[in-house]
Amino acid sequence: MSSAEAQFKKATDIVQNLPKDGPVKPSTEDQLFFYGHYKQGMLYQTHVLPHDSDLFLKTIATIGDINTSRPGMLDFVGKVKWDAWKQLEGTTKEDAMKAYVKKLLELLKAAGDENSKTQIAEIENAA
Repeated sequence: MSSAEAQFKKATDIVQNLPKDGPVKPSTEDQLFFYGHYKQGMLYQTHVLPHDSDLFLKTIATIGDINTSRPGMLDFVGKVKWDAWKQLEGTTKEDAMKAYVKKLLELLKAAGDENSKTQIAEIENAA
């Protein structure tokens, strides 16, 4: 795993576990940024799949560029999320991961609390 991948993994863990009442409060725009860049930068997902009545783990590579059609007109949230990912079409996975990490570091630095400083160090030291 490259340094960029390790930092991205750490950053996604932090974003997914941000407390709603914590000092880091991503705006809706920030959340869509994270969503699009997460989808574009994802490298692997592990799924448990049935196979000959046994369960096994299968790791599959995900496609960086969007690979689904735009949700219907009544799925407002789905359309906004789809658009956030679609605008990154052509962006490399590495660039998407780096932008995700950079954005989170900016938010953590702006918060400036001790927990955010610890999280910054964890991201920067991920390898």
